[in-house]
Order: sequence, then C-alpha cells, then structure tokens
Amino acid sequence: MGMKADIRLIDDNGLRIDGRLPNQLRPIRMEVGVVKRADGSAYVEWGGNKIMAAVYGPREAYPKHVQDPNRAIVRARYNMASFSVDERKRPGPDRRSIELSKVISEALTSVIFVEKFPRTAIDVYIEVLQADAGTRVAGITAASLALADAGIPMRDLIVGCAAGKVDGVVVLDLNKEEDNYGEADVPMAILPRTGEIALLQMDGDMTYEELTNAMEMAMEAAREIYRMEIEALKGRYGGDVNE
Repeated sequence: MGMKADIRLIDDNGLRIDGRLPNQLRPIRMEVGVVKRADGSAYVEWGGNKIMAAVYGPREAYPKHVQDPNRAIVRARYNMASFSVDERKRPGPDRRSIELSKVISEALTSVIFVEKFPRTAIDVYIEVLQADAGTRVAGITAASLALADAGIPMRDLIVGCAAGKVDGVVVLDLNKEEDNYGEADVPMAILPRTGEIALLQMDGDMTYEELTNAMEMAMEAAREIYRMEIEALKGRYGGDVNE
C-alpha cells in the first residue's frame, strides 16, 4: 500500500485509469460448451481475467459416506493456475482458493434444485488461467453458465459482479490496480430476476451509504451480465433458452 500516495486512480474528469466511468463494466466475452468431455462448460474473458469452468454430474457421490440421502452435494473447486498471476504462485490449493471454493459451493447450492438429485455430487471446476481482479465473480458467472450448459435445473442463472471504492468514489468492477490500491472491494453473486443475493463479501472500509450504493451499482450491472449469459446460451442452443 506504500505506493498509494503516488497513484491517482480517478482523474479530474472522473475517469478511471483504464478510461472507464465509475459505473462501467470491463469488456466481457462468454462462450459455452468449450470442454467436450464435461457435462457442461463455459469460458469467460472479463477484463484481463480468463476463466474456464467445467461441470460433471449429477453423478453418484463417492465415497459413499459423503452422500446426502435428500439432495445433491455441490462441490466447487476454484483454482488459480500457477501461471495466472505475475508473481509466482505455488501450484495446488492455498487458503484463499479453499475459502473461495467453499463460498462458491454455497452460492451455487442456493440456486440448484439439489433435492431433485439425492445421493449425487455435482462437481464444478473453476480454473483461473489469467487473473486480473474479480476472479471469484467471473468464476461464479462461468460456473453458472457451465451448470446451465450441463442442463442442471436452477432457480435462476447466477451472476457474479463486484463494486468497490477507489479514491473515495464508489465504482463498479475493479481492475487490478484499483483492487490493489483502492479502499474497498465488494464481490457479490446475484440472482437477477428476484434480486436475491447468494454471496456478499467485503474487503476494506465503506460507510453504510457507500455500501448500499455499491450494491445497487452491482445489481444493475448484474442484469446486463445476465443478458450476456442468456445470449451466450442462445448462441449454443438457439432459441431453446427459457429466460
């Protein structure tokens, strides 16, 4: 954080260092059905993030003692490839990826009709190939698309989106510099049709008013990302997508 004093993240015209307005998303591209052997898969490019998600199941949960007689268990595994960041990262799960795997599993469980598939497991692999801030929300978005591609019934598609605070201004979808030198980051996962929140975390400091503003900004952007998800699924399945 020592460099903070030398870095202005928002200029006199209110523009951010990558030229965006405070409420503007980074460019997002989505593709569905990219891993042939998976039951469902998706690839998302979001700013400088490149993320692959693959879904296997529902299939019999193994070992047997993990089975739930009443519902499917959802096992998300979030992993950052060791080459995904500039500084070297040791391969394999670290504390951060274990924690994110857990919160993503819980968020996905909340939207899947898990009671339809007793004693099964739905395995969701999220692989970050290139990281540029906001990997968890981009990962959740990719996972949601992969679940839809696998034909797993859900109450709604789930959309990840983050907002935060930079140079005292509430902004949408932080990039890497903003994440490193800004004051706060609020990753969310949203069900756009009902406005339900499946995941809400906060790193940093915000007033109640700023947090409310950030959440409203993310909610509005989630509806835009939701339309992109629908388009990506229509691109693969034609008009058979129920909005």
